[in-house]
Amino acid sequence: MLKEITFSEYLVLSNEVPLIDVRSPGEFLKGHIPFATNIPLFTNDERAKVGTVYKQQSKEKAIELGYTLVNPKLDQFITESESVAPAGKIAVHCWRGGMRSKSFAGHLSENGFETVYVIKGGYKAFRNHALESFKNEANICILGGYTGSAKTYILKELEQMGEQIIDLEGLANHKGSAFGNCGNQPTIEQFENDLFWKWKDLDYTKTIWVEDESHRIGSVNIPMNFFENMRNQLVLFLDIPREERARHLVNDYAQADKEMLADSVNRISKRLGGLDTQKALAHLAANEFYETAMITLIYYDKYYLRGLQNRKHDDIFPLKIQKIDFKQNAKKIIKHHATIVKTKHKTHSV
Repeated sequence: MLKEITFSEYLVLSNEVPLIDVRSPGEFLKGHIPFATNIPLFTNDERAKVGTVYKQQSKEKAIELGYTLVNPKLDQFITESESVAPAGKIAVHCWRGGMRSKSFAGHLSENGFETVYVIKGGYKAFRNHALESFKNEANICILGGYTGSAKTYILKELEQMGEQIIDLEGLANHKGSAFGNCGNQPTIEQFENDLFWKWKDLDYTKTIWVEDESHRIGSVNIPMNFFENMRNQLVLFLDIPREERARHLVNDYAQADKEMLADSVNRISKRLGGLDTQKALAHLAANEFYETAMITLIYYDKYYLRGLQNRKHDDIFPLKIQKIDFKQNAKKIIKHHATIVKTKHKTHSV
């Protein structure tokens, strides 16, 4: 059976029907549907050649070249698709649900696959669906706090407690500061795709915990609709002493490459000031990580406070905590949040 379905219809089937993306490797690398498998109809060079013929000669000539390039790979397509979908049920998409996906799907249907779905509108339809979903109203609670408050660790504890979370820094593969590089980041497009894949499964009527972030995390941007949604939510602000946060940062970063740490200090040197930059670098060279952290936190605390001042004062709910203890602090946050919600409900009921 060969059948066209919408992306929304595919989502219902996604746990049991594997997805094949037949676009070129370059298209796939830029952005793809999470968990899709890339079996490209054309290589990057082949796609470019077909496109050139289409523009300079005709559609018919481009199709003719396409068949010439694809025919030697037909058996390979079957073998690779069988390894992805041994049960014989599979979905296929290209950029817009056009000739590439329909030709590939037809080939599978003619060669033993029991059920083959083609995604209408292809990857473009998925992107429209994903970006539109970030407009959905949701019961988000922002977990705020100065740098070093262990917000990401607390999010993980909240998740262990059965709470809904979105770890933006985890999705971005970046800790959100000059010191936050964790390796290769996804493309902006792929970050948005991965965020949607997490977002789509949440219950918007229940609390969703999200760490307070600026619009940019390293080299990626939070989708504007999602970011605006975050900016309109209440903030549970962890007020933890700088000394305690500095000790936590030492545990987090002391094993990191010192050249990377020095480069990170230099990246904020203009805002840190020449003298404090020199002091921080000197402490770092002497393996005095605590002192380095205390100096850099002066800058980050001011930076975060400016961002916090852009929010409505009535939406910020401080929670004083003396020690960084992930499990205990997660419990305190749940209790504090319940009190906030109860108080706000009483206020609105009056």
